Amino acid sequence: MNTGSYYEPTDEHRYKPTPHAGGAWATDEQHFSPLGGLIVHAIDRYLAAGPDNGLVLSRISFDILGRLALDECEIRVETIRPGRTIELLEAVVLMADRPVVRARAWLLGSGDTSAVAGGGADKLTPPEALTPWPMASVWPGGYIASLDVRPLAPPQPGRTTAWISTGLDLVAGRTASPLASFIALVDTANGIAVRRQPTEWMFPNIDLTVHLHRQPEGNWTGLDTAVTFGPTGQGITSTVLHDTAGPVGHAQQILTVRPL
Repeated sequence: MNTGSYYEPTDEHRYKPTPHAGGAWATDEQHFSPLGGLIVHAIDRYLAAGPDNGLVLSRISFDILGRLALDECEIRVETIRPGRTIELLEAVVLMADRPVVRARAWLLGSGDTSAVAGGGADKLTPPEALTPWPMASVWPGGYIASLDVRPLAPPQPGRTTAWISTGLDLVAGRTASPLASFIALVDTANGIAVRRQPTEWMFPNIDLTVHLHRQPEGNWTGLDTAVTFGPTGQGITSTVLHDTAGPVGHAQQILTVRPL
């Protein structure tokens, strides 16, 4: 198995994770972050097989339906709502013929709106000016060990801003789009700003929703993240997403919070 990637393709629509995709809550499971990028990669391949309509992925929501075993998966993509300026796609990840993730992606028409662009957050300090942080000191698993994490300041309980990058390919032998590579790092947000130690409390997310006002570029994913725990077992991880040119959108994750 190629160890320079998170996934190996086994046929046109099937992929086998490498140890680098290993999860943080359980190392024999997949971390959702690279799987989210893999789903976008499958959507990219589906769109590339049809005519170019100029639409861009502007929102994607992932619902995690069950345990993500560190095993081969199949990804099926279909068009739910076709259109010339707005389109809705659905991707389903199956393991042993059982759906484990459902994702829906809205694609919107693009045009020149630079004359009215604005309203986003300020740019972050560039990653080259920052010192790496050993995130593996907090979390186990092959995925976390594969990351270059550079916080703008020492991580605080429930609040951290950090750059995330990796030297690994998403899929061995296949070129991933900048968007797929960017999304492959977004789910890391729930682990960079832990409110309580994961050896004492569990707070896994059961979903991830990403809204984009601009398509990301480059090799770094910036996560400006805040985590809130409620009093009855639910929590929210909220993130402003950045590339090195500035903000690109937002991500939200709903958490189930419980003591170990």
